[in-house]
Amino acid sequence: MSGEARWIFGYGSLVWRPAFDFDDRAAASIEGFARRFWQGSPDHRGVPQAPGRVVTLVERAGLRCSGVAYRVAGERWPEVLDALDERESGGFERHEVALRFRDPARTPARGLVYVAGPGNPNFLGPAPLGQIARQVAESAGSSGSNLEYVLRLDVSLRELGAPDAHVAELAALLRGRGYDRGPSFAEE
Repeated sequence: MSGEARWIFGYGSLVWRPAFDFDDRAAASIEGFARRFWQGSPDHRGVPQAPGRVVTLVERAGLRCSGVAYRVAGERWPEVLDALDERESGGFERHEVALRFRDPARTPARGLVYVAGPGNPNFLGPAPLGQIARQVAESAGSSGSNLEYVLRLDVSLRELGAPDAHVAELAALLRGRGYDRGPSFAEE
């Protein structure tokens, strides 16, 4: 399938930092999933002894998760997939999903999404929002602070016109506790 363009769906850091070449970017959503800060990050947004929390998808009938779909040219597909497999190595697995684009002129398509399910060793599962906020505020890894991850995701989803209640509630709690008063990431 090296000649056929394929889609990748991003709902976490891929929304603002895909870090791969793509031919097209479009607001999209997938049905039957909710975004939750239930996945541990022992590398990118934390360390093994103090993992951060990043989003994964959990199945929820009747719900829709909005994000960004990226179309990758067929000749670049293998290298992009290799890079994403490495980036999402902490318990994430590839799943094929149906993509619905916000633009009604676009035809729905199939795409890949990375999901970290409850069977992986870094899955943390649900916790009270205050506990998640404390863990986020205290965690950092090779890709930066966990706080930056939450705040960037919240801002990016709002800019996309697709705010997420779970992300927004956590970001508001972190901002309300003054955790966002550190160095700014807006200049990058």
